[in-house]
Amino acid sequence: MMHEKRFHREIERLRDPERVARLEVERVVSLALEGLPDARSLLDIGAGTGLFAEQFAARGLEVAGVDANPEMIEAARRYVPSGVFEQAEAEMLPFTDDRFDLAFMGLLLHETDDTRAALNEAFRVIRRRLAVLEWPDEEQAFGPPRTDRLTEAQIRKMAGEAGFKSVKAIRLQNLVLYNLDKNA
Repeated sequence: MMHEKRFHREIERLRDPERVARLEVERVVSLALEGLPDARSLLDIGAGTGLFAEQFAARGLEVAGVDANPEMIEAARRYVPSGVFEQAEAEMLPFTDDRFDLAFMGLLLHETDDTRAALNEAFRVIRRRLAVLEWPDEEQAFGPPRTDRLTEAQIRKMAGEAGFKSVKAIRLQNLVLYNLDKNA
């Protein structure tokens, strides 16, 4: 695949304290796990440096992650030594069906080459939920241009087409978390 939208900036910037605060990492992880008290396994799709995987692992989940960028995989392995990280694309996940309780996409969906394929693959490898953190459909002083952002309606439509039974949108300070549940 071409990966025209792939993140190319310095890896260190992904862990800049100002950026981390803007992402509300701990709150996002809590909301992604809400209603799943017995969740044991997580796949971080587009794991980057493992910022979110690190927080899920700290909560006792078995963590795996994928990223298309091999430099990101090396960074994630350093930050989350208990995790298993592989180079892979969101549109072609190297895991069996129903392998994980939960999958997470942090600011990735809008960057995928084939958004529908990425959602279909996430649906295939999870048992319960896909949590998608995305930019709101509005102009902001940070993040991608509005033309590169997905609307809530687009996400709901594609989630339904992928087979998700419910979509809960949770507005955060700067972002939106979508909990896409496989079963109602």
